[in-house]
Amino acid sequence: MPQQSRNTVFLAEFLAPFPLCWALSILFIEGFLWRLLYIWLEKAIGLCCVRVVPLAVPTGLTCVLFLFAAALQVQINPTQGEISLGESKFFVCEVVGDAKDIDWFNPQGEKIVPDNPNIFVVRNDEVTSTLTIYHATMDNAGIYKCMAKAPGQEAEATVQVKIFQKITFKNAPSPQEFNEGDDADLVCDVASSPPAEIVWKYKFNVIKSAKDVRYRVLDNGHLLIRSIRKADEGMYSCEARVIARGELDFRPIKVVINVLPTIRPRQSEVNATAEEGSTALLACDADGFPEPTVTWAHNNVLLVSGDKYSVNEDGSELLVRDVKKVDEGEYTCIARNKAGETSQEVSLKVFVPPKITFLNNQSASEFDEQVTLTCEASGDPTPSILWSFDQRVFTEGEQSLDRNIVVRSHARVSSLTLKNVQFTYAGQYLCTASNSIGEDSQSMSLEVRYAPKILGQVTVFTWEGNPANISCEVEAHPSADMLWFRDGFQLPNANSSNIKIYSTPSVSYLEVLSFDSQNDFGSYNCTATNSMGSEYKEFLLIQAEVPSSPEIQQVESFSSTAVVEFDEPDSSGGVNILKYRVQWRLPGSPWNAREYDASDDLTKITITGLKPETSYEVRMSAINGKGEGESSAPMSFKTEPVREPAAPKLEVKVHNKGNALKVNWFKQDDGGSPIKHYLVRYKAKHTSDWKPEIRLPHGSEYVVLSGLEYNTEYEVHVVAENQQGKSLPGVLSFRTASEPTTVPNGTGMGTGAIVGILIVVFFLLLVGVDVTCYFLNKCGVLMCLAINICGKRGPGAKGKDIEEGKAAFTKDEPIVEVRTEEENISSQEGGGATEPNETTPLTEPENKPGLALEQTKCASGLSWTPMDQSRTHVNAS
Repeated sequence: MPQQSRNTVFLAEFLAPFPLCWALSILFIEGFLWRLLYIWLEKAIGLCCVRVVPLAVPTGLTCVLFLFAAALQVQINPTQGEISLGESKFFVCEVVGDAKDIDWFNPQGEKIVPDNPNIFVVRNDEVTSTLTIYHATMDNAGIYKCMAKAPGQEAEATVQVKIFQKITFKNAPSPQEFNEGDDADLVCDVASSPPAEIVWKYKFNVIKSAKDVRYRVLDNGHLLIRSIRKADEGMYSCEARVIARGELDFRPIKVVINVLPTIRPRQSEVNATAEEGSTALLACDADGFPEPTVTWAHNNVLLVSGDKYSVNEDGSELLVRDVKKVDEGEYTCIARNKAGETSQEVSLKVFVPPKITFLNNQSASEFDEQVTLTCEASGDPTPSILWSFDQRVFTEGEQSLDRNIVVRSHARVSSLTLKNVQFTYAGQYLCTASNSIGEDSQSMSLEVRYAPKILGQVTVFTWEGNPANISCEVEAHPSADMLWFRDGFQLPNANSSNIKIYSTPSVSYLEVLSFDSQNDFGSYNCTATNSMGSEYKEFLLIQAEVPSSPEIQQVESFSSTAVVEFDEPDSSGGVNILKYRVQWRLPGSPWNAREYDASDDLTKITITGLKPETSYEVRMSAINGKGEGESSAPMSFKTEPVREPAAPKLEVKVHNKGNALKVNWFKQDDGGSPIKHYLVRYKAKHTSDWKPEIRLPHGSEYVVLSGLEYNTEYEVHVVAENQQGKSLPGVLSFRTASEPTTVPNGTGMGTGAIVGILIVVFFLLLVGVDVTCYFLNKCGVLMCLAINICGKRGPGAKGKDIEEGKAAFTKDEPIVEVRTEEENISSQEGGGATEPNETTPLTEPENKPGLALEQTKCASGLSWTPMDQSRTHVNAS
């Protein structure tokens, strides 16, 4: 059939069911117009077929009337179907046209019945039907067909259903444990379709066999690690990828490496003593992973805690109680964990401690030929024996150059032989037996009998009116009887009533209470007697003399002081010098005197209260119990004119903080004029900038420098200033301590918190006091604010008279009296200010009434800083 005829038939068949369309007719003259109409209808309307009905028209033209008829169309949504294994999915079949039946057919061409449980078909309405596949299996894959039927018509559409398996980890346990040194096979079994590519990662890095031959990914996706180490422990990632779908999934796998226990005996050989109540501690420390359990065995018998043995909580220590010789032997320390078992032997050796079994006390007389001391001891191993006397230890062999002391030992017996016995040999001798596990000591006494020996100083000095004591100290064994004689007569007697005797077992004291005449001076005899013999000694009682004069070496003079340097007297008169007397005067004037207590290191004495630029004479004498000796020859000197003070002497002391130091100074010569104040400057040595100068009043003796840098060398200058000017600086260098390292305490408050609490408490206390003052005394900060800011009077305020008489401090400026230094100096001259003289010590500034203040502005008023008295005085109270 020609193309034009086919188009005509197609259009006529489409329009046939619609009677109203007979009015629509088109005259086609050329085949080209038919083709255009056909293309338009096909694209815009989607017609399937056309039937043409020719009609006769009056015009004689051949008219073709198109009759449009509806054709069936079938479409499945979605057009493609991919279902993951085990998942469910549905497809909707849509029909265009009046379909009587809509049926679904499986890939085998069989019609799907509605009651199928896994593949379910339901007719939704006249034009749609739904196919649902539940829990898809691989058998459900294929081409499904939807067919629509109408009288004389049928249409169908197909959809291909693909079943795939998503990445599924069948077996990827975590953690996976291996023993150190084994070849580890890390299991990761993955199922998917198509098969997934397996990638292993460790610490987020891809594991590549090319970089480390110990690693290899097996064909089954497992990771093989050869000779795995503890360092290989950690978290691994098994990652599966299906490139076709871009699907990725992973499983973290923790790898745990078990380490075979290692045992370190604390002592491979333990010594114990076989004595009652003794114990032995055997210990071994076991390392491994997981933490091993430790047990002990002896002679292939497992030891458990009981009366004889005790094992601590982790098993590392075995305590053997009441150790006996039979407990000696090898003990096995056994450590077990998942990686295996390790054992180590610890040897217990039981010894018998030394014990002295025999010794004897000895006695001898002085000058005996010899005496032998014997000591015997037992023990295992055989003990060695040492002898000691006081701090001296005697070992085997001859112990002195004269061969008078000899030690001989054989097996468990030792002897100490003392030849040519001396009285100094008497006393306690210590025998000490020792071996590798202990020692035992016992002492024995050696008694030496000897004649008395008199000790002590034979010359005693005294003077008339002073009681004298003579001591006769005696060493003797047995004890000696002591008697005093003079001129052959035993004392005391009727002619010696001024003498008394006091005795102890080793000392006899003779006291001369008073001296009736010069005859009381002279020789006194002390005689000591015991069974071994007797001895006597003459003691001389000599009259003491006054000391000779000291020798003045030089006088160092200042404006108001002088330092006298001297040598001690050549003769003390037989007794100690008690004092030194210093005398000074103006030429032709009476002597001024002062006494100074004597001491061993006293070689300089300072005279104070001198007049500036004045000539003086000075002399010295020494005083003992007998009296004052002659004075030295006078030495002349002249004081310096009034001048600036001498430089203070400085010393530094560590303060309670490491970066704070206390600098003390000692006042030197004031130059004949009172010191007004001290000036303190300091700086770190590595910088050139000085800290601000600190001015301190004249009575100050120290300054605390705080906030210093740690471990830094500082230089400090202290200058004293008087009316004449400033002294040379006293200079001191010091280094601060190193900064301490502090460990934060998590349970306590910090210093800042404590300080903050104290500040808050103090502030609240001040507020409470101020409120109390406001209501009770009509004063305080609140009172000032009420009057000056609010213009109000306090509660219960006084009358107008009192208000008009308010104190100066309630106004903006204080009432002060200001004096210049020139006015102060002139007032001193007019009032006859005292100059330093011989009776005044180092001069001090006058104490004038009033309080020296320095006026300093602040944000809320005035603050007051004490300054020199000659500047500002407060008249207001």
